[in-house]
Amino acid sequence: MKRNLLTLVIGAMLVVIFALLLFVFQVRQSEVAIVTTFGKPTANPITEPGAYFKWPWPIQNVYKFDKRVQNFEDKFNETPTADSVMIIVTIYTGWEISDAREFYPKFLGSVPAAQRTLESIMRNAKNAVVASHNLSDFVNSDPQQLKFDQIQDEIKSHVQAELSTNDYGIKLDFLGFKKIELPESVSATVFTRMTAERQQIINSLQYDGERQASEIKSAADRQAVGVINNATADAIRIKGEGEAASISALKIYEQNPELAIYLQSLDTLQKSLNQKTTLIFDERTPPFNLFSHLPTNSPSSNP
Repeated sequence: MKRNLLTLVIGAMLVVIFALLLFVFQVRQSEVAIVTTFGKPTANPITEPGAYFKWPWPIQNVYKFDKRVQNFEDKFNETPTADSVMIIVTIYTGWEISDAREFYPKFLGSVPAAQRTLESIMRNAKNAVVASHNLSDFVNSDPQQLKFDQIQDEIKSHVQAELSTNDYGIKLDFLGFKKIELPESVSATVFTRMTAERQQIINSLQYDGERQASEIKSAADRQAVGVINNATADAIRIKGEGEAASISALKIYEQNPELAIYLQSLDTLQKSLNQKTTLIFDERTPPFNLFSHLPTNSPSSNP
């Protein structure tokens, strides 16, 4: 009796499990699912994780896709630039399923199939954009002339426009250059041209430096001439004023020669006494003869 009961319990559990497998499916956090009825999508994509009901096959079927960002890198190949120089460009991208209803019928739920289509679209977009730019936009001795960001944005816009036009249900999250190389047959020519461009920059800077130096020297020479002329004019003016003052004083001294000699002697004596030295002199020699005329105190005048 107990054995029959256990068998019934196990059988009931198996029936429940089998029913769950037939009528219930689970969607994980990283998945997006689409339910088809007789091969056609009949509901909106399921993006939230959890358990969901479905009719068993062949009425309904469930297709699950990884909704996380898929990293992808195209194969490198030689591509001509606008100035007919071959370069090797490799790009990488991250893409994800934006609309499972559109994605499923285009690729039958196959991510590798979608990636092959995306590779073809990226290659065509890359070739078209690279062909519209000169080599100097990729390889240049002046970093300011490089246009990596602009070219990447152009390629991404081309790819996304193609995906949207054909309703692939795919969107690009990012796209960028992984590698840019020059074929060996082109490297020597490019390096020679870059050297010539760098030499032109050096020559231009040198010319500008010499021109600025010449301008500064000319300005300094003009300023120096102006300073010298002003100084010469001031010297002539001061000399003239001094000569005029001397002539005026001379006229006064000619009127009273003795006074002139006396004043001159006093001036000379004052300059000698300002030296704070001990003088030994002959009082008969001018201007020290002035001391011989100094008034003396008599003994009777003392108190």
